[in-house]
Amino acid sequence: MNLNVFYGILIPFIGTSAGAACVFFMKKDLNQWVQRCLTGFAAGVMVAASVWSLLIPALEQSEEMGKLSFVPAAAGFWAGVLFLLLLDHIIPHLHQQTDKAEGPKSRLQKTTMLVLAVTLHNIPEGMAVGVVYAGYLTGNAQITLMGALALSLGIAIQNFPEGAIISMPLRSEGMGKTKAFVGGVLSGIVEPVGAVLTILAAGLIVPALPYLLSFAAGAMLYVVVEELIPEMSAGEHSNVGTIFFAVGFTLMMILDVALG
Repeated sequence: MNLNVFYGILIPFIGTSAGAACVFFMKKDLNQWVQRCLTGFAAGVMVAASVWSLLIPALEQSEEMGKLSFVPAAAGFWAGVLFLLLLDHIIPHLHQQTDKAEGPKSRLQKTTMLVLAVTLHNIPEGMAVGVVYAGYLTGNAQITLMGALALSLGIAIQNFPEGAIISMPLRSEGMGKTKAFVGGVLSGIVEPVGAVLTILAAGLIVPALPYLLSFAAGAMLYVVVEELIPEMSAGEHSNVGTIFFAVGFTLMMILDVALG
């Protein structure tokens, strides 16, 4: 693995860690208006990344299949959706703004389940970064180093508020600042791990790249629709979440087109 790829897969994790560090500088929990803005922004980035960085390259790489070129993208997309649906059912977790845990019943602490919820939706982000760098490493013409970097930067930008959104509530639940910071960091560690595993998988099965690209897209869109959109639309003034969704979408689109 060359240094460009190594740094590239670490960028999103650095974004999460920097966001988690907010717990050392902010005294109060993030208010709901701010959380709604940040959640909408994250959702916009993830939708744009799913389309420009993952689904479109998956379709382009299957062009030799003619009218059936949609098959790898559609199959991979549904595999990603069903994979996240499975994880949602087998891993106990707790979303923001609710006291009702999802997944199997467990005796885990509320703080642990909050971390698990964020970790769950970091998995597809790590896979997305990994599969794009895998495409670059295999010499795929549709995926450039700058295009892969654009995805890393986009996810790192939306990971910064995510890091804060997890560490601040942990602090308000009674955790010490250092433990809350570590909890935020740990929620993001699955991203570089997932990226490396995906790169290894794509290296072993090069023809699987279109399936893996669309798999990551399906998994990310599952997270957006199942979790982020309901959170950004909850309560009064839900239009602010929609506006920030558009901001995140536009920023990720610009990054991908300008750098890719």
